Amino acid sequence: MIVGHKKISAWLAATALLAVLAGPATQPADAAPSAQSFTNPLLRSGPDPWITQYEGVYYYMHTLGNRIMLWRTDNIADLENAEKRVVWKPPVKGPNAHSIWAPELHRLDGKWYLYYSATASGFKDDAHRAVFVLENAGADPMQGEWIDRGRVNTAHAGIDGTVFDHGGKRYFVYSPYLGPDSGLAIAEMENPWTLKGQESVIARPDRMWEKQGGRQILEGPEFLSGPKGDLFLTYSASACWSDDYALGLLRAPAGSDPLDASAWVKTAQPVFKRANGVYATGHNGFFMSPDGKENWIIYHANPGPGMKCTPNRAPHIQRFGWSAEGWPEFGEPVAEGARLAVPSGK
Repeated sequence: MIVGHKKISAWLAATALLAVLAGPATQPADAAPSAQSFTNPLLRSGPDPWITQYEGVYYYMHTLGNRIMLWRTDNIADLENAEKRVVWKPPVKGPNAHSIWAPELHRLDGKWYLYYSATASGFKDDAHRAVFVLENAGADPMQGEWIDRGRVNTAHAGIDGTVFDHGGKRYFVYSPYLGPDSGLAIAEMENPWTLKGQESVIARPDRMWEKQGGRQILEGPEFLSGPKGDLFLTYSASACWSDDYALGLLRAPAGSDPLDASAWVKTAQPVFKRANGVYATGHNGFFMSPDGKENWIIYHANPGPGMKCTPNRAPHIQRFGWSAEGWPEFGEPVAEGARLAVPSGK
């Protein structure tokens, strides 16, 4: 492991990053701690992390395997001391009984929805994995009843479902199992737990950097609206146990139909990958600062090489910006120990 040189290299790495990052304002790693700054990772463990920022409050979650827990705080830099509560446990038997992965919290139509991946009882294979939905009509997602809305009616078995609104319609995208591949597919939604119309496969792993670790995988899709009307979709490429697990990017130009597979064009290379002592960067999400002025990315990463796909994966966040052409610019992962300014408006 490279623990010995982390503190020495953190300030140098942070300084170098200033030239390429559109966002994170870094300070030396030995700067005095402050309520207005933080260092990554936010927690020592947190695979498949997610943040929803709603009315100045942060709701955080990550994969725990056998339950879904929510963290709540008004200062994301103090996540370790946030209020937390288990909001749902799976049934003993059934199609969503175990391997509870990658939960996402969304506020839709005045209600809270939790999307998560699960596996049927008695099985461990990919053919019995799917995306499920919970609904809470209360104002506070930490309280109230979570109603099981069941499995999203996807055309394939798969994982990592997410939703987004665009052009007056709501869409669902996930990672279906397509023979030896895990790809990306999209469909329009009739309601927050039901798809309608034809499902379109919009990407498959066809680049070498999407086939590291012995599997051909695209997973963890997340949508991002560009400042010029373009629609972007990040995804995690390669096996999660590979050090080269990285983020790829698809773009659909302004005015195109998200259901049209030909509208989506993939970047030739990953847009966010290991650097500065941070490995296996992937399974990201996006959130805005409370004042609406800053774009932030959350992702998990390992603190050293060869650490595989375990609870050692920890949540990192950093700012990002946009190019003059309207493309997201994520830069490189900021080194552990480099002090960053908290999101504006806290």
